[in-house]
Amino acid sequence: MQTTKRDYYEILEVSRQATDDEVKRSYRKLAVKFHPDKNPGDTAAEEKFKELGEAYDVLINDEKRAAYDRYGHAAFAHGTAGRGNGGFHDPFEIFREVFGGGAGAGGGIFETFFGGGAQVDREGRQRGSDLRYDMQIALEEAAFGVEKEIEVRKLDTCTKCDGKGAESGSRAINCPTCGGRGQVISSRGFFQVSQTCPRCRGAGQIIEKPCRACEGEGRVEKTSRIKLKIPAGIAEGSRLRSSGNGEAGVRGGAPGDLYVVVHVKEHNVFQRDEDNLFCELPIPFTTAALGGEVAVPTLEGKANLKIPAGTQGGQTFKLRQKGILNVNGRDRGDLLARVIVEVPTMLNSEQRQKLHEFAELCGEENTPLRKGFFERAKQFFR
Repeated sequence: MQTTKRDYYEILEVSRQATDDEVKRSYRKLAVKFHPDKNPGDTAAEEKFKELGEAYDVLINDEKRAAYDRYGHAAFAHGTAGRGNGGFHDPFEIFREVFGGGAGAGGGIFETFFGGGAQVDREGRQRGSDLRYDMQIALEEAAFGVEKEIEVRKLDTCTKCDGKGAESGSRAINCPTCGGRGQVISSRGFFQVSQTCPRCRGAGQIIEKPCRACEGEGRVEKTSRIKLKIPAGIAEGSRLRSSGNGEAGVRGGAPGDLYVVVHVKEHNVFQRDEDNLFCELPIPFTTAALGGEVAVPTLEGKANLKIPAGTQGGQTFKLRQKGILNVNGRDRGDLLARVIVEVPTMLNSEQRQKLHEFAELCGEENTPLRKGFFERAKQFFR
C-alpha cells in the first residue's frame, strides 16, 4: 500500500506564494528542530527531517517548483523535470548547503547547534583552555595595590619535545581511522552523520612516534609560579586576565589565559562601600559632652578628629580623602567615622557621688532629645 505524500508547502510551513528567502528561513528553523542529532532515537523526527530535505530540494529550484505546482508529486514519479527516477538528494547534503560547510565538514551553524569538535589545525595544534584562580587579599593590599606570586597546577609545555608532541625525528602521517579527512561517517538508521575523528581530533594526521613524556599532546602537568600585579583600588569580585598563563595548547597550540578573581578579606576595623571606608569610633561620654580631639585610625596611620561639645551617639564625621583610591587613579574616597558614646560601667563611690551631683545640676535644657521624645510619647503614659 502506497503512503500519500504530504504537500511540500505544508511540510515547510509556507504559502504557495512564498519567496525563496521565506522558504529558506522556514527550512532553517525546522531542520534545526528535527535534526537527528537533536532527537536521538526519534524515528518520527528522522522522517520529518527527510521530508524537509525533499520538500526544500524541490521548492528552492525554480524549474522543479514550477513542475510541482503544475503536476504535484506526479511531476517526479518517472523522472519528470530532470529528477531521475524520482530520487532525492541526501537531506544532510541539503542541510550543509543551507547552513554552511562542505560535505563532511560539519561547519557553520551545524557546529553551533550540534556541538562541533574543538578547533584543531592540520598539524593537530589546539589552543589551550582558559583557567580561573580565586585569590584572597587584605583590604590594605586592595587599597594600595600589591604584587603577588601564585602557584598554579596546570598543563604546561612539554620540555622533552618542546610542545610538538613527537619524538625526535618522528613525522606526521595520515590518520588511519579517517584516512586523513579528519571526519568519520557513522550510520544512524536511514541517515549518515559526519563527526570529528576521535583519533586525530579532526586534524587528519597523527604523529608516527608520539613523545613518551607527554604521550603526543605536547604538554604535561606542572606547577607554575606566576607573578601578578594587583592594582590599587581593586574591588571585591574583580577579574584580572593574565594573558598566556592558562593551559598550554595541544602540540604547540597557543596557550589559554589565566583569569584571577580577587576576593577582599573582611577587615576587623573598616568596612568598605565602593571607595569609601566606614568605622565605629568609641569616645568617652565626657569627650562627647565637653568636646575634644580624638585619634582616628586610617589605612595610612593615625589621624586626629575634633569632637564638638554636645556630640550625640551615632553622629558620623567625615575625613575627606582618607578612603580608597579609585582603581582609575583619579579620585579617592572618604573615611566615615560613626561615634559611639561609651558610658562607664565600673564606678567607685566617689565617681557615683560626683555623677549624682552633676545630674542634679543639669536641667531639661541639657537633655533636649529626651524632652522632645517624651513630648511626642506623652499619650502613652496616661
